[in-house]
Amino acid sequence: MNQKTFRQDTNAALWGIGATLALTFTIWMAAPLLKDIVFLEDQGASWYFWQLPERTAMGVFSAWFFYGLHQITMWGLIFYAQRAKPTYGHKLHNFNWYALGLNGFFCVLHIIQTQLWYDGLAQHVSIWSAQVSVVVMLIWVLLMETPRRGLFFGKKVPFSKKLIYAAKKYHGYYFSWAIIYTFWYHPTEATFGHLMGFSYIFVLLLQGSLFFTQFHVNRKWTLFLEMWVIVHGTLVALESDNNMWGMFFFGFAGIFIITQMHGLNFTKLHKWGFTLLYLVGATLVAIKQGPMFYTVLPRIPVVDYIGVFILAGILWGIAKLVPRAVNKEE
Repeated sequence: MNQKTFRQDTNAALWGIGATLALTFTIWMAAPLLKDIVFLEDQGASWYFWQLPERTAMGVFSAWFFYGLHQITMWGLIFYAQRAKPTYGHKLHNFNWYALGLNGFFCVLHIIQTQLWYDGLAQHVSIWSAQVSVVVMLIWVLLMETPRRGLFFGKKVPFSKKLIYAAKKYHGYYFSWAIIYTFWYHPTEATFGHLMGFSYIFVLLLQGSLFFTQFHVNRKWTLFLEMWVIVHGTLVALESDNNMWGMFFFGFAGIFIITQMHGLNFTKLHKWGFTLLYLVGATLVAIKQGPMFYTVLPRIPVVDYIGVFILAGILWGIAKLVPRAVNKEE
């Protein structure tokens, strides 16, 4: 195997990251073309602001049709890849090339669709559906990685092998839905929150396109993707007036301390150092905001860890009711 083939997945990832930056820059550059859009008054946390005051036929059709086409093609590729039973390596499979091309095409298409008809899926579905879909995806990763890094400070929870196998076998279908659904939910606006969100989605689409390669399971890379939500959630919260940035930063950082940092070869000194930084940072914010800030810290971790066991229960039920779904021989 020559050097070029050996690094094919890494090279594709580097080019893909460059494409992610280019797509994000394109959204920012195209923003002035949307300056004449008129919005309804903001109606609170459950209201999605970036939608036309009235639905248009082409807005509805284009958003749902392109989303459906994007979703079905990616699900089809996942099914095709699993049936092929490929080995993990550094060389791209044919379905990787198809996935990279299709995802790139639909990313550009969505930018054009926003410019022509603006509306995404938000006209018909709640903002909570998009947010919860991504939360469940992050919870799914916690469950799927439990055998390798544990769930609580490196301690493993004895989930059954069939349950973990089901989580791994079907995660691609769910992740694909969560990412693509969220992608088409939003018009490609260029607020800071939108740009951060779309850059995250682009990288996740890249990760999904490199399935069954060694880069897809590179632990430093996958941890980076998990932790991106710390930056994204915090910066978006800072844009709002509710002063809840600490809940997002320290909540997701808490999950890093409890679970994620135990998946890499950090020494005990490193781990204690991260923990000390977390505690000092939280204490400094609590001094400024008041002791009630400490009640904010566990909110996201509690939701996520309860979610892990709920998801495990659902997958366990599927494994019991539909044993063929977790048959490794299929």
